[in-house]
Amino acid sequence: MLCSLRHSIGIWRRSTNPACEFLISSYLSTILALNSPEEVPNYEPEPACALHDQSFYQNPQRFLGKNLALGRHESLEPTLIGLRKQMQECAKGGDLVGAFNAMRYMEPTVLDYNALLYRYLKSDNVSGGELVRIFERMKRFGPYPNVWTFNVLSNGFCRLGLLEDAVNMLEEMSSYGFVPSFTSLKILLNKSLSSGSYGFSCKVLSLMLHLDYPLSLQVLNRLIYSLIKVGRVSLAYDIFSMLLNKGFKPNVYTYNPILLGLCKCGQSCTALSLFFALRKKGFCHNLYSYTALVLGFCKEGLLKEAYQILEQMRNEGLKPSVVTYTIYIKFLCKYNKIDEALDIFHTLGKENKHADLVLYNVLLHALCYHNRMSEARKLVHCMEENGLLPDRFTYCALAGGLLRSGYVKRCQTLLCRILSSTSFADVVTWNIYFHSLCCDGKAREALATVNSLVEKGFTPSVVTYNTILKGFVREQNIDEALEKLDQFHCDEVGPDLISFNTILSAACKQGDSSIIRRVLDRMDIEGVKLDAVSMTCLIRYFCNSGKFIESFKLLKHMICNGHKPTTLTYNVLLDCLCKKGLVINEYKLLHNFRYMGIDPDTTSYNILIHASIKKADYFTAERLLKEMYSQGVMPDAVTYASLSYGFCKEGNIAAALSLEHQMLENGVKPSVSYYNTIMDAMFRMGRLWDVFLLLSKMEIEGIQPDSISLKILNRASAKGRKKQFPNAMKVLEILMKTASNSSGLEAN
Repeated sequence: MLCSLRHSIGIWRRSTNPACEFLISSYLSTILALNSPEEVPNYEPEPACALHDQSFYQNPQRFLGKNLALGRHESLEPTLIGLRKQMQECAKGGDLVGAFNAMRYMEPTVLDYNALLYRYLKSDNVSGGELVRIFERMKRFGPYPNVWTFNVLSNGFCRLGLLEDAVNMLEEMSSYGFVPSFTSLKILLNKSLSSGSYGFSCKVLSLMLHLDYPLSLQVLNRLIYSLIKVGRVSLAYDIFSMLLNKGFKPNVYTYNPILLGLCKCGQSCTALSLFFALRKKGFCHNLYSYTALVLGFCKEGLLKEAYQILEQMRNEGLKPSVVTYTIYIKFLCKYNKIDEALDIFHTLGKENKHADLVLYNVLLHALCYHNRMSEARKLVHCMEENGLLPDRFTYCALAGGLLRSGYVKRCQTLLCRILSSTSFADVVTWNIYFHSLCCDGKAREALATVNSLVEKGFTPSVVTYNTILKGFVREQNIDEALEKLDQFHCDEVGPDLISFNTILSAACKQGDSSIIRRVLDRMDIEGVKLDAVSMTCLIRYFCNSGKFIESFKLLKHMICNGHKPTTLTYNVLLDCLCKKGLVINEYKLLHNFRYMGIDPDTTSYNILIHASIKKADYFTAERLLKEMYSQGVMPDAVTYASLSYGFCKEGNIAAALSLEHQMLENGVKPSVSYYNTIMDAMFRMGRLWDVFLLLSKMEIEGIQPDSISLKILNRASAKGRKKQFPNAMKVLEILMKTASNSSGLEAN
């Protein structure tokens, strides 16, 4: 067929018409590339002068090998076909040198190069660099690439995973006036999404939009979801807004991930604007759209706004799911609104919804954290009645609550029962058990238990050792705690910054300069850098030692080296300055700290209020208290104890007692310190009957006298109250001893 074609055109060996020769060569290259099931690579072309060399015709085997040797009476067409076949065979095998040796004896066209590239891409050892070099050589020396060259290379780069080269090839193709095919762009877009190369995905998307190619909703949803997943929320939002303005019709699976992404990164207002803009355009929202908004408002502390979203859901006929309620209840608990959380929990039953184990655990953790153990037990009973079995999170929450309430033995009993079951014996549960031992003054026993478990295959975490270190420190065994750091390396659990800060904090509080130096030297050896907590500990040490100049130098060093001082840092300075009587204007000092970008907390106000009351500066104390409320900082038991101290100092015991009602309204449980202040004032004023009533009230409310209470009683006895009122003092002494014995204290 090929011979007859050349005869019909009038060409035998070599056409004198270049245009005709180009057509014939292109035709032959195309036929070979399509008929042969293989591909061809590229290299630097040599001048096609071999056809004019008579030695080529005299001894073709020397140039082409035995398979392509020509008979004496054969025409040149089979030779050209053989050359192209040789070139493509070599390219298919990855032999670019052999392929270009074959191309030396022909005048290769762009279609020959395309066949070369196509076959080479089918080989097992393709080099992206070789492809680029062939392409650059074509642009420089010819033949110039055509649209098929670009398509072959872009698809090849895409298959090889060289997405950057593929995108660059398509962009260059477009810049030269060629239009990339929709199929090529679609393949590249899917490949970039699958490999997580979302930057390239956006480039391909931009090119598709520029060419007005249709974009499938499935691909867009996949791109949006992927961008949100890797935190590129703003980019996803911009792409969505652009497509929306172009008239693209998204569905709920397109914009729900954007709503959720915006809400998760603190842009709930933007999410709300998008929510209503979409609804205005006629797009519908579902349960997940509203749940995203509830999460966003809750994360930003806008609980009222979150509740309004819940109400709007109900008004529109959408019932919040258990997940929606769990999110709202979790953040109510986070902001100490436990009673409101319980009210919302009870509404689930009215809506015929059954709480899951996650929701029960959220509420249980909050109740235990706030020492509401009786309600926690009722909740566990309710959970079991509904067919839900406690898991390790349930038991850990209960154990933590028992520890906070001071029921150490009960906590240990519960944990021992749990840990006997292998399904719950994970490192977190064991860490709570070790913490309970340390709270009971048994740090050595905790360490021995860890060592015993390690022999059985248990792998402790750094939290395990930090818990035990804290136990040694609590028992005033700082030297021993420092020695235990060596065991970290033996167990392949290296000490971290928290480990060193635990010991450093205790040493700084005790003013032990020797331990401080040893800790700092050890940190230097381990390559552990001081952080804001470490420097705050050192500031406390300098302040307690009266070295205020060093304290402020260290504070300046923190700021200059990028360690932003925390509220705790300034509270340490405030406390030391106030105790030394070095603060003249507490209110002004507070505003100076706020000017430096530090937000005072309850402790900050407590320090300054107490200092003002000690100086009888009640005007400043009142101003601080008012500002405390205006800034949304709620007073705690320490605040009320300071106010009680001020009233008692002025002899106004009735006003001090009236604070209790205000405390209960604000959800603050009166502390023993609050009652001690009032008791001391009553003793000083000889109001022994009132002391008796106060102790009875403390007993009813479950507040036991502490060592300070006993000192107040002993001081009153030493000052002659026992001689003046022997019977009354005897009754008070018996009453206080009875209460103190239950708490492990004894009066001297």
